[in-house]
Amino acid sequence: MGNRAELAAAMPAMLLHEGHWQGWYRHFSADGALLDAHRVKTWCEMPDDGPFHYVQHNWLAWDDGRNATYEFGGTLVGDRLHWETDRFSGHGWQTSEDVLMLRLDRRDVADAYYVEMIALAADRLTRARTWQWFQDGRPWKWTLCNEERP
Repeated sequence: MGNRAELAAAMPAMLLHEGHWQGWYRHFSADGALLDAHRVKTWCEMPDDGPFHYVQHNWLAWDDGRNATYEFGGTLVGDRLHWETDRFSGHGWQTSEDVLMLRLDRRDVADAYYVEMIALAADRLTRARTWQWFQDGRPWKWTLCNEERP
């Protein structure tokens, strides 16, 4: 059985997110102030072979001309995807309602982690992602990601 079939058996909702997405990331402080906003293009792939069951590519762009790119892979262990990158480590799973959940410990921000919820709309063309950030054991900020298939 290849990586893709293993992922489909353990987390079938992941395959619903395969492909290209575009939208906005907006980060808010605990008091609701906008901290940052930038455009994002994301490509989610589920390769059949290789070291990863899931690979995500991100291209971020700010209005002031800044850009960033990230690529990272996840490995299926049991019924969860696991990530180990230079910026974060953690795992993801799906709920019985096909919502994806992630718990990611940040390596690039001291004593911080976030819990992410990814919900695909019924049209399967749009999705909403919400990150609840914690630092020093307390809510710190929120990230809202609205994406659609181009």
